[in-house]
Amino acid sequence: MSREEILSKVNDVFHDVFDDDSIVVVESTTADDVEDWDSLMHITLISEIESAFGMKFQMKDVVGMKNVGEMLDIIEKAVS
Repeated sequence: MSREEILSKVNDVFHDVFDDDSIVVVESTTADDVEDWDSLMHITLISEIESAFGMKFQMKDVVGMKNVGEMLDIIEKAVS
């Protein structure tokens, strides 16, 4: 799966989790860029991304992620 395909799928998950099809995430997107992305939504988002890609994040990775690009790095390693 290419990085672009992963990003597209991540965008779909964001649309579902936040119930907002107008959200467009890019590698530099952070929680500050998405209106309802708080700590509770973060847990839901991580869970839905894990389900969508059939993988699990390590707690240290979840805590250390600074933006969507870092999330993509982790997903890319897990699905390759």
